[in-house]
Amino acid sequence: MEIIRYPDIRIEGENYLPLPIYRHIASFLSMFKLLLIGVIIVGKDPFALFGMQAPGLWVWSQENKIYACMMVFFFSNMIENQCMSTGAFEITLNDVPVWSKLESGHLPSMQQLVQILENEMKMNVHMDTLPHHRS
Repeated sequence: MEIIRYPDIRIEGENYLPLPIYRHIASFLSMFKLLLIGVIIVGKDPFALFGMQAPGLWVWSQENKIYACMMVFFFSNMIENQCMSTGAFEITLNDVPVWSKLESGHLPSMQQLVQILENEMKMNVHMDTLPHHRS
């Protein structure tokens, strides 16, 4: 029976940055959200500046300022989070990638994950026991 000694496993979480265009869209939405909330709170009709009649949604937002601000805040945050989310779940062992959700399109099952880690660790143990030849 072969005894395999497992090294200490270190788990780290990191953010996987989305594409720059998505980061810029999220940043723009964040600024626009604050501007729109400010305009709703102040109550100055921006449509009057352009000689337009205020749409019904604007009139409703002025009658229900708190609810309108909350809707803008949460709806905007939902879109911002969607832009910033990559869905990345990358697993490396000794700086060697062993699983990528971005490549596979899905998360590994617990059995797959255990099997992958066991295989990688067995390979590392066997590589460590091979005699080193000098050239």
